[in-house]
Amino acid sequence: MTSCQPAGHTRIMLKNVAVVVLDRIEAFELGVVCEVFGIDRTDEGLPAYDFAVAAGEPGPIRCNQGFTIQAPHGLDRLEQADLIAVPAVSDRRLGLDHRIPGLAPPVPGGGAAAGSWRPGGRADSGQFPEPLLAALRRAADRGAWVLSVCSGVFVLGEAGLLDGRRCTTHWRHSEDLARRYPTARVDPGVLYVDEQPVITSAGTAAGIDACLHLVRKEQGSRVANGIARRMVVPPHRDGGQAQYIDRPLAGNSGGSLAEVLHWMAAHLGQPLTVTELAARAHMSPRTFARRFVQETGTTPLRWLTSQRILLAQQFLEESDETVDAIAEQAGFGNAATLRHHFRAWRDTTPDSYRRLFRGPAALSGPADAGAVRGLAPERDPVPVPAA
Repeated sequence: MTSCQPAGHTRIMLKNVAVVVLDRIEAFELGVVCEVFGIDRTDEGLPAYDFAVAAGEPGPIRCNQGFTIQAPHGLDRLEQADLIAVPAVSDRRLGLDHRIPGLAPPVPGGGAAAGSWRPGGRADSGQFPEPLLAALRRAADRGAWVLSVCSGVFVLGEAGLLDGRRCTTHWRHSEDLARRYPTARVDPGVLYVDEQPVITSAGTAAGIDACLHLVRKEQGSRVANGIARRMVVPPHRDGGQAQYIDRPLAGNSGGSLAEVLHWMAAHLGQPLTVTELAARAHMSPRTFARRFVQETGTTPLRWLTSQRILLAQQFLEESDETVDAIAEQAGFGNAATLRHHFRAWRDTTPDSYRRLFRGPAALSGPADAGAVRGLAPERDPVPVPAA
């Protein structure tokens, strides 16, 4: 598991965000970035972003859903951005729809050999204007984040930003991505990959996961959770595809367990058992465990642990409570158990995580400052019966 922040990383102030629009852009993927970063939520105590939509090439910029976008900014706007997001464009624009007669398939290796240029510098198959690609390279070189949503990763590949990096895209395009950029390490089984300063995400809604991951990484749990609540989405989804952190949003199921999930989230500090939770859901423990996996994609134990880790993170970021006190309030019982789970889920210690967000002075005292060398055996708060 990767640590929540790589060694040697210089924290940026995530204030200035630009999203690049290209011809044949996909509306939803563009909307994801606009929704996370383009809305003023200062009335809820959340930070505002200096947000801009920038044309990545000369117009008209046509959306794949049938309307035209008039971008107020050009490529010069990218030079000041802390984050540049590149949403998906149509399969035809990328040369990925091989069913279209006369459309050349992707050329292995990408680069200047792929595709052909039309008058006006527009691409038929996988190419994008060199000024845009150069701007993306400059951004990465100066430490700005570059984030792709779905097939926007092909633009990053053309810029050379995938060389030697792990990355992902929509599962439909993963083989094409690997074929076109053979030095990229394509992982089709994750929601997103953080290979700083490049973040790539899988299809459509995975862009939300990637954006919220970056917000959490740079601005903390309170901000990411606040944006997620406003959007009515999970801060991050649980499951085998999650690259950094496996955690659902409390109560994110709209199914038969929604009420129980809300109750669980409100009582994380209490010892909870499958028997008790099943009774609340008016089910047998075996049926409850099976239904829980069906509706949330994970087990009751893993769901509870993920929510308790989230709660502990928020305490570590925002309070001066000791690790022992946080462990009790978050439902882990004692600091040793919290440290055990925190290292397993976040690949770091609670002290290191607190220091990351608040500096060395945030350590509460000698009891919190030392590493625990002998961890107590893991005690699962919820014994899950076999399905």
